[in-house]
Order: sequence, then C-alpha cells, then structure tokens
Amino acid sequence: MTETASATEVVAPGSLSAAPAARQTGSRPRWELPALGLLLIITAVAYCWDLSATGWGNDFYAAAVQSGTQSWKAFFFGSLDPGNIVTVDKTPLSLWPMELSGRIFGFSSLSMLLPEVVLGVASVALLRASVRRSFGPAAGLLAGLVLALTPVAALMFRYNNPDAMLTFLIIAAAWAMTRALGDGRWRWLALTGAFIGLGFLAKQLQVMLVVPGLVLGYLVAGPPRLGKRLAQLCAAGVAVVVSAGWWVLAAQLWPASSRPYFGGSQNNSILDLTVGYNGIQRLDTSGFGPRAGTPGITRLFGPELAGQITWLVPAALVLGVAGIALRGRAGRTDGARGALVLWGVWLVVAGLVFSFMNGTFHQYYTLTMAPAIAALIGGGAVLVWRERDRVWPRAALAVSMLLTVAMAWVTLSRTPDFVPWLRWVVLVAGIVAAVAVVVPVSGRVSAVVLGLAILVGLAGPVSYTVDTLASGHSGDGGGFAAGPQVPGASMFGGPPGGGHHGGGHRGGAQLPGDPGAGSQAPGRPGTGAPGAGMPMPGGAPGGPGHGGGPGGWDQGPSQQVVNLLKTDAGRFIWPGAAVSSHGANSYQLAAGVPVMSIGGFSGGDPAPTLAHFQQYVAQRKIHYFIAGGFHGPDSDDNSESAKIAAWVQQHYTAKTVDGVTMYDLSGAAH
Repeated sequence: MTETASATEVVAPGSLSAAPAARQTGSRPRWELPALGLLLIITAVAYCWDLSATGWGNDFYAAAVQSGTQSWKAFFFGSLDPGNIVTVDKTPLSLWPMELSGRIFGFSSLSMLLPEVVLGVASVALLRASVRRSFGPAAGLLAGLVLALTPVAALMFRYNNPDAMLTFLIIAAAWAMTRALGDGRWRWLALTGAFIGLGFLAKQLQVMLVVPGLVLGYLVAGPPRLGKRLAQLCAAGVAVVVSAGWWVLAAQLWPASSRPYFGGSQNNSILDLTVGYNGIQRLDTSGFGPRAGTPGITRLFGPELAGQITWLVPAALVLGVAGIALRGRAGRTDGARGALVLWGVWLVVAGLVFSFMNGTFHQYYTLTMAPAIAALIGGGAVLVWRERDRVWPRAALAVSMLLTVAMAWVTLSRTPDFVPWLRWVVLVAGIVAAVAVVVPVSGRVSAVVLGLAILVGLAGPVSYTVDTLASGHSGDGGGFAAGPQVPGASMFGGPPGGGHHGGGHRGGAQLPGDPGAGSQAPGRPGTGAPGAGMPMPGGAPGGPGHGGGPGGWDQGPSQQVVNLLKTDAGRFIWPGAAVSSHGANSYQLAAGVPVMSIGGFSGGDPAPTLAHFQQYVAQRKIHYFIAGGFHGPDSDDNSESAKIAAWVQQHYTAKTVDGVTMYDLSGAAH
C-alpha cells in the first residue's frame, strides 16, 4: 500500500496553495522512512512487552480460538467448544487469524495474542498511510504515533476481543476512501465497502459508526459528478452486502441440526443476533447490562472513559474545524477537506453514540474513535501549523493546546497517587507552549515550540499507556481499563469499580495451562446446587474475576479437577459440561479437552435443550457435569440450563473434588 502521490513538506507558512491535496506529487523526505520504521518497531516491541502476562485474556474468546484449532466447523462458526454446541455472541472473523496462528504454531497464549499485536502495528502503519495521502508525511507519522499511544489501543491490541480486527478493518476502509478521494475510481469505493462488510463479520453493527463519515467525505469531495458519486456509493453498499453476506447466507442456510446454536440470539438466527443482542440491546435496554459511566453528553469526559480515549478529543475537534476553514477557498474536490470531513464526522457520530447509548457499554468500545482522533490531530495540526503566520490559526493552536492541558489536568487529578508530579509539569509546560504558539516565531525556535507542544499533548496518554503495558489484564472487558485505577469509576453501571487493578487485573499471571490461568475460572465455588450463581458486587449474579466462594474466581481450575477431566477424555465428545461459558471455558483451556458451555455466554441460550442433553448423556458423549456455573440475567429457573442442572442433580450422585461439585454422567442414573 505505497503512495504514488505524496505531498511535499517543504512549504512556507501562509502558502495555502502548497497544502497537500490527494493528487499532488512531491519527493519523499529522507527522514520519513527511518522515522516510520522506528515508529513501527517501537510499537511492535511495546505491544509485545510481557505479552504472556495477559494469559488467556478474555477466556470466552480464548475457548473459541482453542476450539477453532481443533475443529474446522468450530473455526467457521466460532463455536465455544469443538463439539459445536453454541457459538460466541459475535460473527467469527476476528477469531480466524488467532485460530490459524494456533494451528500453525500450536495453541497457546502467545500464538493467540501475537496476531492481535500484528493488527495493532498494521493499523498504525495503515492510518499513517491514509493521513499521509491527504496531509503529507509529517501528518501521517503524527497520526500513527497518536494512535499507537492511545491507552485503549495499547490495551486492546494486546487482547483477544474482536476490537483489534474491527479497528484494522475500519482504518482499511478509510484508506481505500482516501484513495477514492484522489482519483474517484470505482475500485476504491468497492474496496471501501468490502472492508466495511468484513468489519461486520468482525463485530457486526459497530462497524456502521464509521459509515456516515466515509459517505459524507466522498459526497463532499469525490472527484466525479454528483450522480456518479451516488452510483459509486451504491456500489460500495453492494460490496458491503457481498463481503458480509456470503458468511451470513452460508450460516443461515446451513441446517440447524448440524451446526451450533448462534449464541446470544433469541431464535437461532444471525439476523436476530445482529438486530437484537448486538443491536438494539446495545443502544437501549431496560435489563441488566454493564455500562461504563452514566449516559449523557459528558460521559466521555467522566472518570470511566477520559483516561481511555478522551485526552485529545477537544484538540482534535478544534484542529479539524480549523483545518476545514483553512481549506475553504480550495476547490470542491480538495482531498484534504474531504478527509477532514470524513474523520470529523466519524469522530462526532461515534462519540455521540457512545455518549448516549443506554445498553451494554464497555470502555474498550471507544477504540473505534481512536483512528479519527489521531487523523484529526495529525492532519489538522499540520494544516494549521503551516498557516501560523496568521493570527487566527495561531489562536486555534493555542486553544487546542490549552484544552489538551485542561483535559490532562482533570484526568490526572483523578488519580492523585499516580505519577503525582506529571499534571503539574503538563500544566506549566502546556501554558508555556500555548503562549509560545501565539507569538510568531520561525526557524529553530518554532521547531522547539512544536516539539514542546507534542510532548505536552502526549504526556498524559503516554503515562496511561506505559502503565497499561506494564500490567496484565483479563476478563470480558467490563472489569478492567487502561491505565491506573480511577477512584469512583463505575465499570459495570452499578457500584463504583476499579481500573485494571480491580477484578480484571492480572499482575504476574501464570502461564496458560497452569493452575491459576484464566480470569473467568470458576475457582472453587463450593457445593451449592448445580448452576447456582455466585455473588458479584452490587448483588448481581456472579461475573468474571469478582470473587465469591472459597478460593475465588481468579484462582483457576483445581488441578485435581483438570486431571479428572483428562482421564479417559478420548472416549467422550465432551469430557466436561458446565452452565455458561463462565463455568466451562476455564476448564477447557486448562485441561485442553472440550467442555460444553451449557447455555452459551451466561447460560440463557437454549443450547442444548434438556432433551438434547439427555440424549447426549444416553449416548455416553458427556463424562462430567461440573456444578457452580454462572446464571446470567437472561437465565432463570425456566431456562434450559436450569432444567439441565436440576435434572442432573435429581438423577446423578454428586461428588466433591477439591471443593468442586461434579457429577459422573457416564454411569447409570439413579
């Protein structure tokens, strides 16, 4: 993905005509490739740093990755176990690179997480290429640097959630659209649509947050006439349908009797999963759902999210608007203005949706905003800096600097014990930089001012990113965040929680496969009734990494239980079964044998039904039922998982293995 056109960086202040456009040609500065290589190398090393401390990360997805390395059907559908009872609650594209890596190198924590790091480095490189095409080499490198240092990016590009793949694909869509802004060719619109469709297969409707920006950017600045632009956008829509629809069609047409149940859906339908569980329920739900922060216009600036993503949002908005104003006299097809519209609308739409959505909302969702913030900072700053001999661009630079300082001061003040001197340094240096920007200077002095402004602007995000890289994280994403613990931050929409030092933090995690690996492990829940939930802060049913029961969740499966599951495992399709993924996944990961997740993620899916479970038991396909699984909010006494647990308790004899209640289903029922 090399550029055939690049913008010269040797331009005099005040020369608007010298500003880059998508079709402008120029020489590549000698410093550019070494700087790019250094950026990518440092990003790769940083993201790989102590990667094994993450362990299995989110063991919901880790179990699916493990299953995909053992069964091609599980690979295709994203099944939680190789026996293909139920899938994860997303379409499976994000799992495929990790599963292929596991098939090639053997399944392990590192083979699973390294593809995520690769996606992170590739995202930085591709964003740099996209921004460079519109604004020049310096802007591209600054945008790549900002993305790499965004705390939530450093968190999720080392994790096995779908967000790394989604982010790479939406950046790829923006790259293709910036190419379309340059020459208006049909192929770039089709490629943009194809990347959006693949993004749907990674995380379904979240990919649609970036579509308004892509569409408006091309409508505003696309080279062809309006009619052709509209036709090309329709072609892009067709490409979306084709690139996403092939899998959806195959999955829907596959006989339900020979495929897994689509986890999270109400009627075993991908369309229902898309519109319901991963659609309406994410935006607004009256039921239980983790919510980071309180919905409203100030949500992104609250203690839950500010340190993750919002450090540079005010500056990005100011610089984006200023950049558009500076390009006001350019022709309609000006590529720089079109790119600013693209990235600006992207940021505003995503920010508003995340601010007001009242359903399930985790901090890491905001990674979708990071490319837009980075692009606006890179492109807008370079455009405005070039016009610094004029009063109002200098004022815009000063305002953006002061807003960044204010944002950093507020965010760092929420964690007074975390690098306590940093907020004072940022405050003083930031004010100095803002004053210096207002004064017209040139030569080496201007270079010093620019360097100081960049250092001040990135100081806060860097501190959170370094802290993130130095710590392991695990869980489903609701119990941890990038950076230090923020007092009063609510991670679940209920009682105040912690950052990564709360339930999801894994400092010094053991290697996968050892006792203690896996944050969502049931631990030793005692001898309660089968399927009994565990307490969680706030009185809700148990969740990952929140204690409850002797030994707590974080201790992982007992080695005695693991050994028992391995005994005669080859005789059974499922050596173990437990209610919900929270009850089953840690055993499957630790023992390396299939463990059925009855009811899917939280035990509420009708997979398997009681009748099917009884049939599997009669056919000697299941060895042990492990009690103590998690009943989520969508599971009740009438759910299939509750019926299965009650049936097992009624017809089989319990035994306790190192504090865990188990039922041997291979013998005769009583």
